[in-house]
Amino acid sequence: MKSEAVLLGIDIGTTATKAVLCDTKGHILAEADAPATLHSPQPGWAEEDPEGWWENIPKIVRRCLQQADLPADSITAIGISGMVPTVILIDAHGRVLRPSIQQNDARAYLEIEELKGKLDEADILRRTGSAITQQSIGPKLLWLRRHEPEVMRHARHVMGSYDFIAYRLTGQLSIERNWALESGLFDLHEEDWDDTLLELATIDRGWLGPVHWAYEVIGTVTRSAAEFTGLAEGIPVVAGSADHIASAFSAGLTKQGDLLIKLGGAGDILYCLDQVIVDPRLFLDYHVVPGKFLLNGCMAASGSIIKWFRNEFAPQASYVDLDREASALGPGAEGLILLPYFLGEKTPIFDPLARGLFLGLTLTHKRAHLYRAILEGISFGFYHHLQVLTELGLTASRARVTNGGSRSLVWKQITADVLGLPLEQIAHHPGSSLGAAFIAGMGTGCFQAWEEIERYINISAVTEPNPEHHARYQQLFALYRQAYERLKDLFPQLAFTSSKFDKE
Repeated sequence: MKSEAVLLGIDIGTTATKAVLCDTKGHILAEADAPATLHSPQPGWAEEDPEGWWENIPKIVRRCLQQADLPADSITAIGISGMVPTVILIDAHGRVLRPSIQQNDARAYLEIEELKGKLDEADILRRTGSAITQQSIGPKLLWLRRHEPEVMRHARHVMGSYDFIAYRLTGQLSIERNWALESGLFDLHEEDWDDTLLELATIDRGWLGPVHWAYEVIGTVTRSAAEFTGLAEGIPVVAGSADHIASAFSAGLTKQGDLLIKLGGAGDILYCLDQVIVDPRLFLDYHVVPGKFLLNGCMAASGSIIKWFRNEFAPQASYVDLDREASALGPGAEGLILLPYFLGEKTPIFDPLARGLFLGLTLTHKRAHLYRAILEGISFGFYHHLQVLTELGLTASRARVTNGGSRSLVWKQITADVLGLPLEQIAHHPGSSLGAAFIAGMGTGCFQAWEEIERYINISAVTEPNPEHHARYQQLFALYRQAYERLKDLFPQLAFTSSKFDKE
C-alpha cells in the first residue's frame, strides 16, 4: 500500500512538453521537459506534430521518476493539460492524419466570414460563450474539407491536444469541457453539442468523445501505453484541462477579481468570475472549480515573437544580453512601436489577417530598440484586454504573473508599467502541469477541497509599476491603437498579394 499519493501532471505546450511529479503536501518532487516545435509553413498557419508530443512522454516520465527516485507504480493518478482548442484528426485505427492545427492558426478566414454570413453572431455568442473567430473549430474543419479532402475522407475523430494524450494513455475517447466550449460547437446553456453547428462544421457526434469535467477519471493506463511510456499499467487518468485554465488555477485564481498575466509563447490574460459574462471580444471558459468561470483573452503570438526575433536576428545573443540592452532604453524605445499580430490576432480584435508591424523605424534604431519595442508591444496587447475588462465594470483585486517571461525582470517591469498594476510572481511555479496534477488528485480523492492548491503557492516577488512610465505608456498605447485602426484595411490586401504571388 502506498504511504503517500504521488501525482503526475503533463502539459502539452507550444514550445515544450512538460511533466511534474508532486505529493499532496505542497512539494514538487520532480520536473522535466522535452522540446516541441511550432511550424508556420505559410503566413498565418500554426501547426505542430502530435506524434512528437507522444514521443516526448516516455522521456519526461523517465526523467521525473529518476529525479524523484521513485518506481513507476508509485504514481497515484495522472492529469494532462494542453493548448486549446487545437484540431487533431485521427483515423479509425487511431493514427494521426496530419499535423495539428493550433488554436492561433489563421488560415480559415474565408470560412469564418462564410459562417458569420449564415448565422446570427449575437445568438452564437449567447449560446456558445464565444464569437466566431480564428479559434473556432468549425471554420477549420470546413477549410480541411476544401483543401485536404483526402485527409477528411479518412478522419473518424477530432480532439484536442490533451484529449489526444489521454486517448493514447487510456484508449478512451474523451473531450474535456473547455475544448468543447472553446470549439464554438457546444451550447453553454444546454451543456451539449449543438447539432446545427456540428452540421455546418461537417462532422457528427460520432467524431467526438464523451464530454467530461476536468477532474473526471476517463480510464486507466493501458498495457501498451505502459510499455511505451514507462508508466505502470492501471494508473487512473482524468480528462485534464486547457493549459491556461490549469495554469490560472495553480496560480491561485479562485476568487472574483483575481487576474493572471501569462508571459508565454502565446499571451494569456485571465480574470476569475463567479457568474457567466460574455463579450464578443473575449473567450469564456469553465473554471476547474465547478460554478466558477474565467474570462479569457489570448494573443496569438507573444513570447513566440521574442523567440523569432532572437533566432532570426540575434542568434549569437542570449536573452539575458537582449534584456540588458533593452533595459538601458527608456519607455517607448525612442519612438518605435510594435503591433504584435504576427499570427493574425485573436482577442480582443479577432482579425486573422492582421500582421506584425514595427512603426517608426529610423537608421538610429538598433536591435535593442526593436527588442524593447517587442516587449512593449506585447504588453500593450495585455493592456488592451484590461481596457475591455474595465468597460465591463470589472477591476482586478490582485494580479499575478507566470510563465517563462516572468523570469525576465525587464519584460515583467515593462508589463507592470504598461498595466499600471503590481504583479505578484509565484516562486518556482510549474504552471499548467502542476494544475493538471492537482486536478488528477481531486478526481481520485487525494484532496478534499480546491483551496488546497494554496499549499503550492508562494509569492516570491512583487513588481511595482512606475507611475511616470505608466503615464508615458498610456500615451504610446493610444498610438498603438490608432496604428491598427488606420492600417487594418490594408492587411487583407497584403494577405491577397502574398497568396497570389506564392502561387505563381
